[in-house]
This record gives sequence, structure tokens and C-alpha cells, in this order.
Amino acid sequence: MEAVVIHQRAEKALKGEGALPVTMSQAEKTEMVDKARSAIVLCLRDKVLRDIEKEPTTTSIWSKLESLYITKSLAHRQFLKQQLYSFKMVESKIIMEKLTEFNKILGDLKNIAS
Repeated sequence: MEAVVIHQRAEKALKGEGALPVTMSQAEKTEMVDKARSAIVLCLRDKVLRDIEKEPTTTSIWSKLESLYITKSLAHRQFLKQQLYSFKMVESKIIMEKLTEFNKILGDLKNIAS
């Protein structure tokens, strides 16, 4: 999902309006924050939307999503490493599906490390 926000050029808005460049006008800042919020909301399913509906800011939405879905525990990190080490190409699956799965594992590990 972060890729969608980055694609919208609104990734700095995830850190709040204070993280945006001082050279931007208030209208530009508001637009960027709104764009980031919209990009996030458009990527979420109804159940997840209910979990974040009371969050007032884009930053708080992002923090809530991280707390709900990015488990940074040692057990989770070990689980992801095991998935990576045991990853194998299967002839019965389309290569793009396997590459997507591989990249997801790598992305999850990267998110845990940061």
C-alpha cells in the first residue's frame, strides 16, 4: 500500500503536515495529505476501513495500520526468514505469481527491519 501512496507522491504526508517542506503553501500541504488519505482508503477492504474509521489524521491511520498488520516480533521475523529460505519455484504455478509471492516476503522482511 505504501507503494500506492508513493506513486501518488504523497509519502511525506504519512509523517504529518509538519514533515512537509516549508516551501509548500498550506493549500498544497492539505492537498497532499488528502491525496495520501485517499490513496490509503481506496486500498482497504471494508473490515479494515471499520478498524480505522475513527482515526482523525493520515498519520494516525498509517500508525494504526502498522500496529494492526506489521508484527515486528522475533517470532514473526523468524517465520518470514523461514518462508524466504524455503521458497521454491513450483512448475504448476505461473512465474509471475511466484515472483509476486517472493517479492511480498522480501517486502515484509524489509518492513520488519525498519
